[in-house]
Amino acid sequence: MPTELTDTGPATAPTPAVEPTTDRVVDEQARRIGAHVRTLRRAARMTLVQLAERTGLSHPFLSQVERGHSRASMVSLEKIAGALDTTQVALLAAGAPVRQEPDDRRPEVLRAGEGARGPFSSGEARLLVHAGPHAFEPLEWKGDNTDLGEYFEHHEDEFLTVLAGAVVLDLRGQDVLRLGPGDSAYYRGGTGHRWCSADGSAFHLIVVKETPRPGVGA
Repeated sequence: MPTELTDTGPATAPTPAVEPTTDRVVDEQARRIGAHVRTLRRAARMTLVQLAERTGLSHPFLSQVERGHSRASMVSLEKIAGALDTTQVALLAAGAPVRQEPDDRRPEVLRAGEGARGPFSSGEARLLVHAGPHAFEPLEWKGDNTDLGEYFEHHEDEFLTVLAGAVVLDLRGQDVLRLGPGDSAYYRGGTGHRWCSADGSAFHLIVVKETPRPGVGA
């Protein structure tokens, strides 16, 4: 089984004696996301050390992400995306095996077991469209974490609705909200936001993020 580093604790750099090989890759999605991160970083003429400085993540951890030997949390994907002028969802979508061409305007259907997935703390996010260009980016979000963790923050507006469970929604600078099934929230880009279970039970959300406008950074 591959060794998975996390971004919640200190990471150690690989030594020559344990040079990464394909059998240490977490899975194919992690490999594809890592390769995409590396491509974007190199296109930006940025070193791993510079990416680490811009994200606040460790250089060894980012190296493992690029090699597919570790999976970044959703919060860390947001930080990496911001540094590379892309979006968290675009990085998640890069892990999908099939990517829709920009000029393909056919309707698409995503089955229950399909969609690029990304782990975060004690839950999972799933992209609800196939990888490719879209006017908005819908995610299914499931978790049971009781720790609010770090704020997400991005330029795009975002909408969420609760399908099941009770959720605490913290919008930075606003009163903390408790949301239940059928409740929704919409907040403008630049609003720090985070959420967790209100009572320790599982919750189920649909989160819809605006696709970045040309010329607007992630």
